[in-house]
Amino acid sequence: MCEVLSVGIKNYYKYRNILDSDYQSYLLIKETFDSSKKTYGYRRIADDLRDRIGLIMNYKKVLRIMRKYGIQAEYIRNIKFNYMKKYQEENVRDDLLKRNFNQRGWVTDVTYLIFGNKRAYLSTILDLKTRKAISYIISRKNDNKLVMDTLNLAIGKTKDLNGIVLHSDQGTPYLSTEYRTICESNGILISMSRRGTPLDNAVIESFHSILKKETLYNNDIKNLDEYIQSVLDWLEFYNTSRRKQKK
Repeated sequence: MCEVLSVGIKNYYKYRNILDSDYQSYLLIKETFDSSKKTYGYRRIADDLRDRIGLIMNYKKVLRIMRKYGIQAEYIRNIKFNYMKKYQEENVRDDLLKRNFNQRGWVTDVTYLIFGNKRAYLSTILDLKTRKAISYIISRKNDNKLVMDTLNLAIGKTKDLNGIVLHSDQGTPYLSTEYRTICESNGILISMSRRGTPLDNAVIESFHSILKKETLYNNDIKNLDEYIQSVLDWLEFYNTSRRKQKK
């Protein structure tokens, strides 16, 4: 078992009998949750523990342990899932490019920049006509803000946006209402790859692949900060000097 889990034998015997410090509290919380027919939230559980057995446990601790052990009313799980699924389905758009990448339009995606056990995220919008990266941002967080900032940067650099196609995959930020609103209010037509069909987004996928090959593997990089700087230098070189080929 130690070999499968990559755990040293000494560490295994050292920690195998040590219980999680939250475990006993978890058992009490779980018992109360189950006895409520799995309907109580953290406030009711804390109140019940106080009134029933005289145990004072503050709301924040109960909430933390419930999150830690995944205790949540099933109907809440369903509401969250159905809400997310509903608004994502409403924001899915057809593939307007249909793999014709020699037309007026933009393609976009977010890719990982990984060095050791650390990572950053690069969001890029690429112009199909010029093959230039018209906007790009690197962040330590992969969130909606990263995508919206990249989009707003591209919008600010472009005079004529009306009717331009912006193509992406069906990642969560691209399915957000904020993304749709920004695009539609600026006359941008949203286009999306079909699920499980990376070739629909081949240009930006290829671009990010080349970027990684010519930065991470062509330089003696010692840490993530150096990797990020190498990527920024390469993007400047790509936009100003590197010869581009269209397929």
